[in-house]
Amino acid sequence: MPRLFIRIVCLLVLSIVSVPAIYAQDKIDPNKFAITDPAAVDTDYHYQGEYYGSLINSQNCCETTGLQVIARGDGKFDAVLYQGGLPGNGWNGETKSKLSGAIAGSSLVLANDDYQISIANNKAAVANASERNMGSLAHVKRKSRTIGARPVAGATVLFNGTSVEHFVDGKITADGLLKVEALTAEPVRDFRLHLEFRLPYMPYATGQKRANSGVYIQERYEVQILDSFGLDGKLNEAGALYQTKTPDVNMCFPPLYWQTYDIYFTAAKFDDADKKTANARITVYHNGITVQDDFEIPNKTGGGHQEGPGPGKIKLQHHSNPVVFRNIWIVNGNGNPAVCR
Repeated sequence: MPRLFIRIVCLLVLSIVSVPAIYAQDKIDPNKFAITDPAAVDTDYHYQGEYYGSLINSQNCCETTGLQVIARGDGKFDAVLYQGGLPGNGWNGETKSKLSGAIAGSSLVLANDDYQISIANNKAAVANASERNMGSLAHVKRKSRTIGARPVAGATVLFNGTSVEHFVDGKITADGLLKVEALTAEPVRDFRLHLEFRLPYMPYATGQKRANSGVYIQERYEVQILDSFGLDGKLNEAGALYQTKTPDVNMCFPPLYWQTYDIYFTAAKFDDADKKTANARITVYHNGITVQDDFEIPNKTGGGHQEGPGPGKIKLQHHSNPVVFRNIWIVNGNGNPAVCR
């Protein structure tokens, strides 16, 4: 039996007997267990995240590599190793390798048929299947390129933490953040929108139950919000036009990081007989990276309202998960991102 396999089995056995007390909780509802305070996270959260650096590949060459580690609850994890760097920062968009593992003592051990990774003290030591040391990756915390963007000339500030006057039924948290289930008071046609959002940490939840919300443009077209960190970037994941168009790249950061959407929207056009003559168009930057590039939206998405000639409001969807928002501003009449490139 290969030494690598024996070593992995031993470490996983150790992880079972060294599970912290928080993982021993019974009857945790994965759909409701959510941490919204970064100061209240569990042990797993500190292993989760992104790692970046150079490794020595099989040709004895240095190769920039990225790693995303996703907490799954009870000390269990999935991970993705990216050739060339992280999504939006060097990854070639094709070559990646999925791993899984668990906490063993004070380390997290991840493995597949090709790699073994041991994470401790914010470093991910990587070895190949022959146990040859390839190097290590450092834990990094990326920020959106547009985080904290100030309103441009002509913008209307929809939310700055002090008032919900521009929203119907808007509610503010104790620390000045906007809750989901908020609807703009005024309808929109063409616009540029900036907003920042933070996803709760929900390690037990999966799929559409993991930090789900959305930006419903004119209540017709949804730009999905979801904890899609480390996933493939599908039709129902972060940055997607829900069930209509996948994001060009999955730019979702780990939960509890502040993230940004910068959305440029041009409304559909109709003639005097209310017949559509041009589809709506949309460009979306997720954390400053293009994920929808002047996409022509063929119809309403998911559960959105039917298309029509009139304007519509913007809804921050309530999906039973405590997603929060801040720094929201809009420029009406400017749906073309070319003016800012």
